[in-house]
Amino acid sequence: MAPFFATIDSAIMGRKTLEAGLKMGGTVAYPGIATYVFSRSLRAGERDGITFTRDSPADVVAQIRKKPGKDIWLMGGGELARDFLKADLVDGLFLGIVPVLLAKGLPLFPTGFPQRDFSLIENKAYSQGLIAFKYERVRSTKKRQTHAVTY
Repeated sequence: MAPFFATIDSAIMGRKTLEAGLKMGGTVAYPGIATYVFSRSLRAGERDGITFTRDSPADVVAQIRKKPGKDIWLMGGGELARDFLKADLVDGLFLGIVPVLLAKGLPLFPTGFPQRDFSLIENKAYSQGLIAFKYERVRSTKKRQTHAVTY
């Protein structure tokens, strides 16, 4: 993931993704990466290097894009991804397929958003069986991008 981390300076996630990461003992505040968490239940504001927000995805992305910088990482959370897709804020998808069948789970992309066109730009197989696909949003203009990464 090091080459990917070199391309971003902002990370966005939902509350459920934050909680899942913390339960697994992970960290969600990465050095040099501004982290935003969308939540309807947590108090808005900055705590422990994380900005909690109740603003709309469009408002937060506009605020981030006002400053020069790298790409924006929308990590995990199908419900939040749906909100970003509805607002047409996702410019790229990195999808990873792990060879484990789960008895239950959450849909990668919940229903309820308009069709968006993406073009496959890369696929890669890793030694442990992971297959990664990289897609780019089909658009006519180039701007600072927001990427949804899901494994």
